[in-house]
Amino acid sequence: GPAAPQPSEAAEAGQQEAERDWAAAKAFYDTLVSKRPRPPKPQHAITVAVSSRALFDLVEERRIYQEQGLEKYVEYQQDNENVTLKPGPAFHFVKALEHVNARLLELYPDDEERFDIVLMTNNHAQVGVRLINSINHYGLTIERFCMTGGKSPIGYLTAYLTNLYLSADSEKVQEAIEAGIASATMFTANKDVAYSDTQLRVAFDGDAVLFSDESEQIVKEQGLDRFFEHEQLNENKPLAQGPLKGFLEDLGKLQKKFYAKNERLNCPIRTFLVTARSAASSGARVLKTLRSWGLEIDEALFLAGAPKGPILVKIRPHIFFDDQMFHIEGAQKLGTIAAHVPYGIAQKYHKSA
Repeated sequence: GPAAPQPSEAAEAGQQEAERDWAAAKAFYDTLVSKRPRPPKPQHAITVAVSSRALFDLVEERRIYQEQGLEKYVEYQQDNENVTLKPGPAFHFVKALEHVNARLLELYPDDEERFDIVLMTNNHAQVGVRLINSINHYGLTIERFCMTGGKSPIGYLTAYLTNLYLSADSEKVQEAIEAGIASATMFTANKDVAYSDTQLRVAFDGDAVLFSDESEQIVKEQGLDRFFEHEQLNENKPLAQGPLKGFLEDLGKLQKKFYAKNERLNCPIRTFLVTARSAASSGARVLKTLRSWGLEIDEALFLAGAPKGPILVKIRPHIFFDDQMFHIEGAQKLGTIAAHVPYGIAQKYHKSA
């Protein structure tokens, strides 16, 4: 047959140039990727979803929305999209999660078991530019955005296999808790406190947070004496799990990855139990429950009914989870960022109060 036509020199040069362009683009992309690891797959990651009002201070914007309506709000956000938003209550927590990720990637470069932060907002997409600009300004790694345009985020939270959802909207948090998603309403601290940049510090209340509210029910219905008696009788019977047990478990899994590399003393995660229980009369059951779950807590503080605020000032957690609003308010007053878990019997009493 006839010889195949030879490609002209010009075409060949063009081909080489295209390949060079491609190589350059790929190299550029690779350097981007090496600076910014790709988000892990949801089934491997510990997915923390935060709302825009938890991540940033949107108090002023919220006021415009409530007083002037959606159109004016969107217009305001677009006019100010190059004005960086100030940090909100979940900001320091997110920064601390990202520090843990950086340490994990140093030790386990190919492992996907780390935090993945998702911005879950019912904002409209037009507001997205300002959120992206602010995220980039602070150098946060948040690649996944859900902008639901006013629609409930619960379906998306489930789809992302969310391990923890933090929002400033208590109704959405309630909805998430009812859907079985660990969730809490964020409250800004009333004072500025310095937070650790090198260690994620998470404080949990016990009953109705890590554990079920079965013991709180006895306190409310039968009084403290009966509660102490009940806890001693049931000392060896583990408490049922509460809504945040899974998140403590996630933190524990990551801690073990540091311990495996001999980094126990230099672990960038520290967990605290801060409970109103007293150690002697009702502490053993709590510690034995954690042990039965195979979970360690780094520090357990039994306050025997003393206020939690002053102790939390000493701990300086990035976040403190509690189911009772008066503990949240006490923490807030003294400068702790607190997150309310609307779970269990305390909610009934809180509402009627």
